[in-house]
Amino acid sequence: MECFRSDARDLGINLRVIATDMVPSMSAACRAADAAYAVPRCVEPEFIPRMLELCAAEKVSLVVPTIDTELLVLAEAQERFRAIGTRVMVSSPKLVRVARDKLRTVELLAQHRIPVPRSVPAEQLLNRPDSLRFPVLLKPYDGSSSIGVQSADSPESLGRLNLDVQRYLAQEKWSGREYTINQFYDQHGQLRASVPHLRCEVRAGEVSKGVTERHPLLMAMAEKIGAVLPGPRGVLCFQAIVDEAGEAIVFEINARFGGGYPLAHRAGARFSRWLLEEVSGAPATVNDNWQAGLTMLRYDAAVFVPPAAG
Repeated sequence: MECFRSDARDLGINLRVIATDMVPSMSAACRAADAAYAVPRCVEPEFIPRMLELCAAEKVSLVVPTIDTELLVLAEAQERFRAIGTRVMVSSPKLVRVARDKLRTVELLAQHRIPVPRSVPAEQLLNRPDSLRFPVLLKPYDGSSSIGVQSADSPESLGRLNLDVQRYLAQEKWSGREYTINQFYDQHGQLRASVPHLRCEVRAGEVSKGVTERHPLLMAMAEKIGAVLPGPRGVLCFQAIVDEAGEAIVFEINARFGGGYPLAHRAGARFSRWLLEEVSGAPATVNDNWQAGLTMLRYDAAVFVPPAAG
C-alpha cells in the first residue's frame, strides 16, 4: 500500500486506496487505507458481484489481489471488471490454475526442461515408498505461506503423519540457498524485469531478512519461465533453491505480489509505479536496472485503534 502511495506521489496521481476484508475493523490494511469495505469470502458467489459494485461506486482503476485464494475467481471475472473500466492485476485463469496446483506447476516446468524437484502425489508415495528418495516434503496442492507443510525422513515417518494424502504432493527435499524471484510482465505478457533475492531468514512463510542478487542462473531461469507461462500479466514471483554444487530447482510459482516485494521496490524495481503508469496512461519507465546487494531487515509494526473508532 505504501509503495503504491509513494509512486503515485512521484507521478502526480491523486491516489485513493481502498481495502476490503471480511472484517475490516480487524484488518490493519483496512485501517491504513483511505476507505474500507466488508466483502464475502472470495469462494462465495456473492464475492464478485460485491467487488463489482464497489469498483463501480468508487470508480476503481486497478484491483490488486494479495492472497492466493482470490486469484482464480478474479482472473475468471476479468472481463466483467474491464467492462466497468477496472483492471484486475492478475494473469490468465490458465496460469493461475497452474500456479495454484503444485503438481501442475512442476509438470509444466519439467515439460519445458526447467529443473524441478522430483514430485509425486503423496498417496502414490505412501503406496510405493520407492517412488521418491527420502527425505521428502509434503505440501498441500493448493497451499500457501508454508501452511500445512510437513517433512518425512522415511516411509515409516510418512505413515505416522496421518495426512489427508489426497490433498498432498510429495517432493524430494533439497537443501541450499533459497531465493524468491519477483517478476514484472507488461500488458502484452512480456517479461520486463526479474529480481532475485536471497531468503536469509523466513518467518511464517515470508522473508524477514533478504538480499537482492543478480544470480546468473536464476536470471536465466526467469527468462525461460517467462517464455512458457500461459498468459502472465503484472506481478508474479517464483521460488528456487540453489544447492552447494550450484545447481538450481524451481519449486513454486505465485501469481501475485510476493511478500518480499518491498525489497525489490526499494532496489529500484518499482512494480507498483509501472502498474500505475499502465492504468493512468503515463509514460512507461519499466526497466531492469535494479540494485543488487541491497539488504532488507524486517520488523513488526502495530496499528492502534482508539475505543471510539472500534
